[in-house]
Amino acid sequence: MNKKQLQTEQTKKKIADASKALFIKKGYKATAIEEIVKATGCSAGNIYYHFKSKEGLFLHLIEEWDREWEETWRAKESLYATTADKLYGMAEHLAHEQLNHPLTKAMDEFYHNAEKGSEVEERIRQMIKGYVDFNKQLLQGGIDAGEFKAADATALGMILDSLLFGLSQHARHMERSEALAAYRLAVDVFLHGIA
Repeated sequence: MNKKQLQTEQTKKKIADASKALFIKKGYKATAIEEIVKATGCSAGNIYYHFKSKEGLFLHLIEEWDREWEETWRAKESLYATTADKLYGMAEHLAHEQLNHPLTKAMDEFYHNAEKGSEVEERIRQMIKGYVDFNKQLLQGGIDAGEFKAADATALGMILDSLLFGLSQHARHMERSEALAAYRLAVDVFLHGIA
């Protein structure tokens, strides 16, 4: 990486870190670009150069969160012997992450904000496709190992994503033990259908 690329990455990180703190503290809607400018010392033009918009900046933070989640999961995945065990482990990991992540409230606001440009909508579609692909890969491993009956792993990945996403909306209002029980039950029901 040359000096200019390094400076660019450092500036992006500085903006992302400062904006993340503001989004956590104030929420998505209440955080203005002007506040991010003040917190970072970067111009609004510099912020738009790196992220194109407030939405683009927030999507960058969600993508970072996704990468961190997947890295943490990948480090734990080998602890589970079967794909079914991995599904329970993943559900527990999701329950803990959703309940404990400081950006959860701001993310809910962001997704429920009706004003999104087509580029932002496309990035969201790509993120969701990534979640489905992740699930598909996991489930295809179970099908290939004979744990699950042969089925369309893409469709199952989409159904699993929908189940877990819907549950995450409810789990935010539950106590930790109640949320964990709900995630385990969701995996029970899902496995009953595909085992």
